[in-house]
Amino acid sequence: MADLKAPLVRPKRKKTWVDYFVKFRWIIVIFVVLPISATLYFLIYLGDMYSESKSYEQRRKEHDENVLKVIKRLKQRNAAKDGLVCTARKPWIAVGMRNVDYKRARHFEVDLGEFRNILEINKEKMIARVEPLVNMGQISRATVPMNLSLAVVAELDDLTVGGLINGYGIEGSSHLYGLFADTVEAYEIVLAGGELVRATRDNEYSDLFYAIPWSQGTLGLLVAAEIRLIPVKEYMRLTYIPVKGDLQALAQGYMDSFAPKDGDESKIPDFVEGMVYNPTEGVMMVGTYASKAEAKKKGNKINNVGWWFKPWFYQHAQTALKKGQFVEYIPTREYYHRHTRCLYWEGKLILPFGDQFWFRFLFGWLMPPKVSLLKATQGEAIRNYYHDMHVIQDMLVPLYKVGDALEWVHNEMEVYPIWLCPHKLYKAPIKQQIYPEPGFEYEKRQGDTDDAQMYTDVGVYYAPGPVLRGEEFDGSEAVRKMEKWLIENHGFQPQYAVSELDEKSFWRMFDGDLYEHCRKKYRAVGTFMSVYYKSKKGRKTEKEVREAEQAHLETAYAEAD
Repeated sequence: MADLKAPLVRPKRKKTWVDYFVKFRWIIVIFVVLPISATLYFLIYLGDMYSESKSYEQRRKEHDENVLKVIKRLKQRNAAKDGLVCTARKPWIAVGMRNVDYKRARHFEVDLGEFRNILEINKEKMIARVEPLVNMGQISRATVPMNLSLAVVAELDDLTVGGLINGYGIEGSSHLYGLFADTVEAYEIVLAGGELVRATRDNEYSDLFYAIPWSQGTLGLLVAAEIRLIPVKEYMRLTYIPVKGDLQALAQGYMDSFAPKDGDESKIPDFVEGMVYNPTEGVMMVGTYASKAEAKKKGNKINNVGWWFKPWFYQHAQTALKKGQFVEYIPTREYYHRHTRCLYWEGKLILPFGDQFWFRFLFGWLMPPKVSLLKATQGEAIRNYYHDMHVIQDMLVPLYKVGDALEWVHNEMEVYPIWLCPHKLYKAPIKQQIYPEPGFEYEKRQGDTDDAQMYTDVGVYYAPGPVLRGEEFDGSEAVRKMEKWLIENHGFQPQYAVSELDEKSFWRMFDGDLYEHCRKKYRAVGTFMSVYYKSKKGRKTEKEVREAEQAHLETAYAEAD
């Protein structure tokens, strides 16, 4: 890559009423969104407590009854008259920032709202069997007191098992275990015809098992999953490592923090993440599980980051740039959800003074605002403004290209901070939608193993520099450039985000062979919307989708490319 370009001098953008509404949107957030969010969180908590009060036998009985309801509902559908199958969940409830425009098409609703229970925690098999609407806060609340945890626990409390499986899920442990879907041992799926099947790596539905991740619920309805558990300890011993230099130096410091060049596995931490605060400074964090006895030894610092009045985590980590490397112990569950309260750093845009001590002390207990309510309280104009003037994207790139990705983001978007989180991309027996670079195992690059190529998530979440300076910025064009760069560099874009890809480009980024095979084999075509049309930006009519489905059957882009 070339040296960093100086920021482009762009024309000043003429402000509209939307700019002023966004600037003062904090009034609605404080007086409407936060109180309702806090009430909803409390009610959800009560619901979780009620669920936990039931025996596993009772929960499983209710689960079986609810599955029968789903099967009955699907069998009521008249394929000639009714629309494509879609869950009854409202569009604004989804946590992702992509417009759920496929819900605007005529569709046949199936209600999965009752699938919110943990069905079993098996300590012998180290498996948790859960329903798709179980969220990360709920599962960590149940498992961590047992010194157990899912192998990958996504940071935000509201993220659900179903969303992380059908879409995309990552955490600081993904450099050991892969993405969230890689930790699933079995899926329970209701197919288009109403058949309930259990798909594993080695049974008759193994093709479906490998096709489910990233399919966005377009192969069947997920009603339960069996997910791997790992043993954990009470605390996370976290080391904050400041790194300074150009973006390539920051990338190298990030790689060195968790991927030893000598291949010594004993040096690989349990958790890792990086945050790049500007083009010359970043902080890398590596964590290892620690017992309560170790954490409470004299001289050790314990930081309960979960308290509402504590500094936002990303700002706390940034202090390492001034005071140098330091170590502290954080209670494990609080560490898992360290970014929840301020939504990474999006909270700073939502509430410009939300990080101030007085606000944290008086109102921090109301945080975070529910993303679904933020979406529900914005109209079409506000939604379009955020699409044009805001970036919420994850770029999944090979680890050795992370420096190039950082330079690209700086040159094209100027978004800081940038989140870095590595993950294994496994070489599966069947080629999945996302897959390693061919021949990666022979390159022996830093972080790679024989069975997986090390990738990293470059998380780009914030208002771009030009927008903050009041300059013109074309968000759609920036996303198109990003997607083109990802395709050229064997990268991937999670489908929760806004995408500008046309269908041919979509199937250049993702491999569709297995997906299309399963769509036809399990009769999903004509019942569920295809993953491209479900991810596609813009409104979609039933007629448009059905015509596209037929064209896809006749000459599939996935096969043509």
